[in-house]
Parts: sequence; C-alpha cells; structure tokens
Amino acid sequence: MPSAVIEEAGARAAVAGSSPQTLQQGNESRQASAAPVERQGSGATDRRVGKYLTFLLGREEFAIQVLKVKEIMGIQDITAVPQTPAYVKGVINLRGKVIPVVDSRLKFCLPEMEYTRRTCIIVVQVQSAAVSLQTGIIVDEVSEVLNLAAGDIEDTPDFGEGAGAAASYLLGMAKVKGKVKILLDIDQVLSSQELRGLDALARI
Repeated sequence: MPSAVIEEAGARAAVAGSSPQTLQQGNESRQASAAPVERQGSGATDRRVGKYLTFLLGREEFAIQVLKVKEIMGIQDITAVPQTPAYVKGVINLRGKVIPVVDSRLKFCLPEMEYTRRTCIIVVQVQSAAVSLQTGIIVDEVSEVLNLAAGDIEDTPDFGEGAGAAASYLLGMAKVKGKVKILLDIDQVLSSQELRGLDALARI
C-alpha cells in the first residue's frame, strides 16, 4: 500500500487508509478558509495557488489540486468493459457506486507497467460543461501534499507546434526544492466526448 501521508487541519491520515469522509471534511474546510491570492506582478487572482496532491508516473512528478481529490486507495480488482479505449481499464464498485477507472500512463502515451503494491487509484471529481462524475486514475505512486504559492508556479512553456492538446490540460509548472512538478488541470485531461463515454460506463 502507498506510504504517502495526507496532512490536513493538523491531522495525519495514511493514504492507504484514507477514508472519503476524511478527505471530504478536509476539502470543505479548505473551501471555507480559502482566500484569493494575487500573483506577484499582476492584479489578477491566480487560481492555481493552493494545495496539491503529487504523484509519480515513471520519473516524472505530477500534481492535481487537492480540492478535486475524493479518495485514494491501493490498486484493486477492476472489471474490464469491452469496446472501450485502451486507457480505460474498466470500472470498480466503490460502496455501491460504479466508478470508471483510467490508467494515466496509457492516457499520457507512456509505456504500460505492471502494477505494484505502491500503485494507487486516485478518485477525482471531474467537471465539464455537460458532465460531472467521479473517476479513478491509476498512478505509479502517491508522493505528498504541497502548498504552492504564486511564486512557486510558472506558466507552461511553449512546446511548439503539435503540442496544443497537451498544453490544454497543463496548469503550469511548479519548482519545489530544485525539482519541477507538472500541474494538471484534471477537468481538461479528458475531452468532453471521453467524459461522456465514462459517464455512460458509470451508469451501467
């Protein structure tokens, strides 16, 4: 099971044993106490500041906003669904609710890897104009929770022609302790069409 720890409101919860209630209460507390933070050198509010859950895919470290995280669990049995994209591993039954599960390695065109005891499923709330649903994303390992200020975050570099799709779901890059972490906009990682397909799976 993963060894990462989520620290919220002065309490520690082991990621492997995190309950959805613990994470939900932490999210509600953050929503109530969050205050707009202005980015240095700009009068506009930078909505990217705040707490992020970091995770590994190979050697790269990614991060998603903690407010989007509902639950973290170790890898478990996933029911495959025929005629779905390769990155859709299937569905799990989470306390009576069907949750579609996406392998983030395959979604990001990385080599498939055998799951280990550190492999995790992060259940996130994904929102688009037409769909709102909980989706599980499989990651190699959960790392830690970081509190990022505006000064820690830089805009996504221009990767040139052909990288527009990837840039659409990148919030920016964070520099922490000499390392770069890729900030994901989890609402944009899947297209509206893909979300509608996952929503159909959740209604099976």
